[in-house]
Amino acid sequence: DKGTGYCRFFAGVSVFLFAMSCLVLGDNLLMLYLGWEGVGLASYLLIGYYYQRPEAAAAAKKAFIMNRIGDLGLAVGVYLTWLEFGTLEYTAIFDALQSGSTGVGVADGWTATMIHWCVMLGAFGKSAQIPLFTWLPDAMEGPTPVSALIHAATLVKAGSY
Repeated sequence: DKGTGYCRFFAGVSVFLFAMSCLVLGDNLLMLYLGWEGVGLASYLLIGYYYQRPEAAAAAKKAFIMNRIGDLGLAVGVYLTWLEFGTLEYTAIFDALQSGSTGVGVADGWTATMIHWCVMLGAFGKSAQIPLFTWLPDAMEGPTPVSALIHAATLVKAGSY
C-alpha cells in the first residue's frame, strides 16, 4: 500500500529530526549520545526503506554495523569522561579543563588520551571517515531525500560536530 510506505518514510525522517535535535541541543554528553544512537537508528531505517531489494537491505545492515563500531568508541569516551571529570555536563567539563584540574581523575593521565581517541573513533564512524567510511556510498540505496539531505549533509556533519 502506498500510504503505508509514506507513513514509514516520514516516521523515519521524524525519528531522524528528533534525534538530531537531541544531539545538537543537549547540554551534556548523555543527550549527545542518545541523539547519536537515534540518528544511527533512523539512518538504518531510511537506508533500508526499500527493504524488498537485497542491495538496500545489505546497505542498511552495513551502515548499522559500521555506525555501531563508532558508537562503541563514543560510549567508551563518554564513560571515561564520567570517570575523569565526575560529570557529563559540557560547562563543568570545560570549566575543569580551563582551570587545569580534571576533577576526580581515576588514572594517571591515560584517560585524557583515551577519551580523545574514543570520541574520535565515534566521529569517524558517524561522519564516514577512514577507516569507517565504506557504509556511506552504499547508503545511497535509500530514497533520494535520504541520500541527499541526511547522508550527504546532515548525518555526516553530526560526526564532525
